[in-house]
Formats: sequence, structure tokens, C-alpha cells
Amino acid sequence: MASITVKTMAQYMAEGLQPEILFWVGCAGSFDDRAKKITRAFVKILNNIGLEFAVLGTEESCTGDPAKRAGNEFVFQMQAMMNIEVLNAYEVKKIVTTCPHCFNTLKNEYPNLGGNYEVLHHSQFLQQLINEGKLKLEGSETFKGKKITFQDPCYLGRGNNVYEAPRILIEKLDAELVEMKRCKTRGLCCGAGGAQMFKESEKGNIDINIERTEEALEKEPNIIATGCPFCNTMMTDGVKHFEKESSVVVKDLAELIMEAKDL
Repeated sequence: MASITVKTMAQYMAEGLQPEILFWVGCAGSFDDRAKKITRAFVKILNNIGLEFAVLGTEESCTGDPAKRAGNEFVFQMQAMMNIEVLNAYEVKKIVTTCPHCFNTLKNEYPNLGGNYEVLHHSQFLQQLINEGKLKLEGSETFKGKKITFQDPCYLGRGNNVYEAPRILIEKLDAELVEMKRCKTRGLCCGAGGAQMFKESEKGNIDINIERTEEALEKEPNIIATGCPFCNTMMTDGVKHFEKESSVVVKDLAELIMEAKDL
């Protein structure tokens, strides 16, 4: 197992240096046990290629996305202003995050409050690294012959029109990409967006994540790939509901690349 090295922006500043990117970990990636594995996978990839990156550590606070989606604009702006103050103090230019909710908020909602940064989802950044020849996946047999379907995160796909980057990564793994009938611009939410992640589902005919998992399982995939910690939770719960844990795994794109590189 590769060891993990993570420096904070404060450490870089103390050395008078500036990292190439700031990795915005997000609440899920920091506190949720399952999402922490995604964080570690992404860090291992960055460590492996020797990329200079930093995190804010304890100076990072929630972007305010759940508060905004739940209708509390005041709390959102309080959170955002605090974060922007920290980011601007460190003169951050480029941010990469594994969470589409953080990605969307930092990219589209922080500029109005004085936070202007280049913001990338990790699928876009990993694709960039492949294009630049810094990240190589050639010759990996890990996923050869495996069927992978991709769950489009709402704030990555329909929210920001990012559809190709995740699929390019899956194809680079030499796996067979099988698309659900509702995908890309017609993709179905996993059921956790709009702060729904943090409350019980309301009464209805079927839980959204169960309906979505059913669509994924129709394709008989070995892996359901996700690019969002919320989607990961909801699809994992869906797979458990259908008692398919032994035959179908839910993995983030970063985890798939980490496994392909045997890190």
C-alpha cells in the first residue's frame, strides 16, 4: 500500500511556496467513513505522480451547499464568506474537488461573493493529467473485460455539462462502459441532492435510489462507477437493498484509477 503525504496550505505558506492545486476535501470526504476512502484514493494518485498539492485542513469549512439547497441563504453566505477569506488569504488559484456539490458551489456561486478560482472536478483533473502524459494507465489489466456503468452526478452533468471526462477515464481503464437508459442529459438523480442526503425520504411509491439502482442493475454491470460521495452512498444502499453486494461494487472514479495503478 502506498503511503500518503498531505501538506496544508499553511505549511506551504510557511515555506514560502505555492502548490499547483488546492484539493478541496469537502465534508463527506473528511467525515464520512466511505467517502474518506475516495479522498485517500485521490491523494494516492497525486502522490504517485509527484504533483504538488495542499489541503486547507482544519481551516476548510463546509461550502454551504446543503444550507443553500435547503433554503437558508443566510447560513450559506456566512459559510461562503469565511471560506473565501481563507482561500484569498492563501492566494489560491486552482481548486480540485471530488464532490460535485462543492465543485458547483465553488465554481458558480462563490464568484458573486468575491471568490474567483479555477475549479475542477477530479474527473476533469484526472483527464487533464492523462492528456498531459503525467498520469499513465496503459497496460493495466485490472478492469479488462469488466462491465462498468456510470451514475451521472446532477451537479456535474446537468448542472455543469461535464459528461465526457468520467467516461473517458472509464474507457482508459480498458473496461466496457454500459450506459443506463437514463444517462447524460437525461440522467436520474440518486436521491441525495438538494440537501436530501441529510433527511429521511418522504412517502412515495419508490425511493429514488432504489429506482436508479434498478436501472443500473438492468445493465448487469460488475461495477457502478460514481463521481460523487452522495451518489456513492445512495447507490451502495440500493445495491444492498437488492442484495447484490457479492456481485456488484460501487466505486468512485478515483478508486478505480488507484486500483488500476495498483497503489
